[in-house]
Amino acid sequence: MAAATGMVMLLAAALAILAPPARALDRGEFPSGFLFGAATSAYQVEGAYLEDGKGLNNWDVFTHTHYVDLMHNLGVNSYRFSISWARILPRGRLGGINSAGIAFYDRLIDALLQKGIEPFVTLHHFDLPYELETSYGSWLGAGIREEFDYYADVCFQAFGDRVKFWTTFNEPNLFTKFAYMLGVYSPKRCSPPFGNCNSGNSQQEPYVAAHNIIMSHAAAVDNYKKNYQAKQGGSIGIVISMKFYEPLTNTMEDILAAQQALAFEIHWFLDPIFFGEYPKEMREMLSSDLPEFTPAEKRLLQNKVDFIGVNHYTAIYTKDCISSPCDLNTYEGNALVFATGERDGVQIREPTALCGFYDVPEGMEQILRYVNQRYENAPVYVTENGYSQYNNNNMEDMINDVGRVNYLQGFSHVSLQLSGEEQRCVVTSYGVSWTTSSGVSVSP
Repeated sequence: MAAATGMVMLLAAALAILAPPARALDRGEFPSGFLFGAATSAYQVEGAYLEDGKGLNNWDVFTHTHYVDLMHNLGVNSYRFSISWARILPRGRLGGINSAGIAFYDRLIDALLQKGIEPFVTLHHFDLPYELETSYGSWLGAGIREEFDYYADVCFQAFGDRVKFWTTFNEPNLFTKFAYMLGVYSPKRCSPPFGNCNSGNSQQEPYVAAHNIIMSHAAAVDNYKKNYQAKQGGSIGIVISMKFYEPLTNTMEDILAAQQALAFEIHWFLDPIFFGEYPKEMREMLSSDLPEFTPAEKRLLQNKVDFIGVNHYTAIYTKDCISSPCDLNTYEGNALVFATGERDGVQIREPTALCGFYDVPEGMEQILRYVNQRYENAPVYVTENGYSQYNNNNMEDMINDVGRVNYLQGFSHVSLQLSGEEQRCVVTSYGVSWTTSSGVSVSP
């Protein structure tokens, strides 16, 4: 019951943005073909329906049908979801394709299209078959590249006739930091000063894992463009988590710290994809701990993505940690940067319920312009944006949800401003996360 109530409140907030009587924006103001979407991921919402040999049940079908109906009533015209690798290939490429898993996503994709909702599919959103973690150390072993290439090919063959938007990876920059530097995501590997785990090397492993992810992405893009794109008519890209970093002070140290933070956040993955090399800031700081691309890898990277997906939630200040000591056990620690939301005791903007995240709509404009200018005017999809709400308010305040409405209005205004045809920044979608997913999860 609580889950259903949460969904109603969250959908009400989103409707306040999309429904003309309740807000200042009108869908007609956006260019034709602009996508308004909602987003979830497989491991957050699907449930382990194959556990212990269990098959598809009535609630698996019911929940996804319920999702589709809610999104249709909400008025969104795209839905970004991830496919569970383990649902398609429970034991990887040598274990056989799970036909029930294929049927599961066939039903979902067909149901979306029947309601006029465009499927926007992510191949990897943090989860993979456990057998591959034990065989390759997750993303540390180069053999994982062939596994991902095979998995992507199975998905292109099975769903590509209906799926026109593919992303290879969701937030690989965030995932590698949390999994191999800070040790808070599976496979939980890290070392001091970044964290204390039973095993791992925070100075090297994040970059080894990232290298294998980048080359897995490149192989999937190469395969799609050579064998599927012309006949299926789709597009393929990658989604990167992006904060916008501003210097805490006007000192050269903090200005350089902001550049370092952007290099370790954005350039780390997108520079190789667009330019075939890691950013110079990372090379200078990490030296031999940062892998080199071989000539063959550089050739594979020449296949450019069709778009960049941007997951953006906040802007934040950066303080230099090279000339002054800092706690490095943080998300920005590997860039030798400390991030803070306060300058001279004043917060950058109103905080949200998630520590370190603030309501800074102008940060969206800054990050989109920055990405568009650096990466050859590539089309940009805002694949995630959302508001984390405090849950200690009274029920009336939670239902009215003014904070979320104001947040989404501010950020969607930016998307409108940048999506106009006269603008050089090509913004073609606005996707809201933390709505459909957070309202229907059920705790044990």
